[in-house]
Amino acid sequence: MIDVIVAGGGPTGLMLACELRLAGAHVVVLERETAPSQVVRALGLHVRSIEVLAQRGLLDRFLAVGTRREASGFFAGIGRMWPDRMDTAHGYVLGIPQPVTERLLTERATELGVEIRRGRALAGLSQDEEGVTVELSPADGGTAAGDAPLRSRYLVGCDGGRSTVRKLLGIGFPGEPARVETLLGEMRLTATPETLAEVTAEVRGTQLLFGAMPLGDGWYRVLVPAEGVAGDRTAPPAFEEFKRRMVAVAGTDFGVHSPRRLSRFGDATRQAERYRDGRVLLAGDAAHVHPPAGGQGLNLGVQDAFNLGWKLAAVVNGWAPEGLLDSYQAERHPVAADVLDTTRAQMTLMSTEPGPRSVRRLLAELMDFEEVNRYLIEKITAIGVRYDLGAGHHPLLGRRLRDVRLKRGRLYELMHDGRGLLLDGTGRLSVSGWEDRVDHVVDGSEELDVPAVLLRPDGHVAWAGADQQELLARLPRWFGAPVS
Repeated sequence: MIDVIVAGGGPTGLMLACELRLAGAHVVVLERETAPSQVVRALGLHVRSIEVLAQRGLLDRFLAVGTRREASGFFAGIGRMWPDRMDTAHGYVLGIPQPVTERLLTERATELGVEIRRGRALAGLSQDEEGVTVELSPADGGTAAGDAPLRSRYLVGCDGGRSTVRKLLGIGFPGEPARVETLLGEMRLTATPETLAEVTAEVRGTQLLFGAMPLGDGWYRVLVPAEGVAGDRTAPPAFEEFKRRMVAVAGTDFGVHSPRRLSRFGDATRQAERYRDGRVLLAGDAAHVHPPAGGQGLNLGVQDAFNLGWKLAAVVNGWAPEGLLDSYQAERHPVAADVLDTTRAQMTLMSTEPGPRSVRRLLAELMDFEEVNRYLIEKITAIGVRYDLGAGHHPLLGRRLRDVRLKRGRLYELMHDGRGLLLDGTGRLSVSGWEDRVDHVVDGSEELDVPAVLLRPDGHVAWAGADQQELLARLPRWFGAPVS
């Protein structure tokens, strides 16, 4: 029997598959597209996602093909530089198109032995006490010989905002429908860079959801407000509609031509009522959708996968303590709810109406205060996330630990295998009985004000202190019973 079927081969599904396979689980990814998508839905990675890659030894691959960008203007496009001394060793944005991110994660998943089946869509599911049965169909809706149902111990729906898994489970998806819509396209243009910059700067004085960003090789990613909300948002806009809207908004279409992709997105904001139904779970856009303000969508999904992966693997491998899998929703549902609120606020601040523009000017003044700026940037980059772990009051508890410099190397170099970690600056502690799940490294850092920390596989601090008995009280909560 398959351990876990992952429905959806986007960044969330691929990251989850990598985490599960790293822990030895048998994973099958079902992806309806027959070939990797070249649609650039996301353009970069924020700090926490960059840290996730560093924790698994993948960051160098991404840095080799991405662009480290100056960090500024990411909250509703308000132009403020990031504050100094951010709580991270990676204080930058990594510009990298989503298709490249998917390619690199696919390569990693393949290296680890993940089975990826393309051109196959989940068409039905049923579950019992032992596992989940998944019915398949080709992506074109036809039938194919040999597509027998698959049987797995668990199923995770990473199949996007229109998630088939979520719908089959009957999980509610409350929120607000789209009220405004934006056209998005990749195309060439004939206008000079000077004309493009001049007109764009003038238009963005009143219309923030407009612009043309170079993608390389003469291609541009163009945004322009739609006239209204389309009845069928799955249908791409016509190129002539795109040009008409550019002229209406900017007075020119910049001589756009040769479109290779056209799409539309709205400001719908929704979140699944629950992330788990028995042996089936949801992650990424299947669990939450929101406008792209702040560039948080892909990042939120990857971070969902990073939280869920080690927990589901622990269940599969038989050592998970009671309630570990339920902590996925307990921790990630509030994070997504906060992102939804943040994007709602940003979309309001990007409105052309007088009231929201007044609030925008006021917020811009407040962001001149470093602590306000820091607070908002930590929201966007997700380094401000703190899980409620329910015991202790140390400031680090529940937070992810940045990549601190140790006496010998750096912290994230010790986390590539996806195991727990006791970083012990005392040399007197022990994880006897948990050695198969927790690495014990006797080392310390001048950047830490605590003698020792216990880190979960996702890098969040589960315990901090120096007392062996306190440590023994916390180890079972996250790593199960000891092996005698």
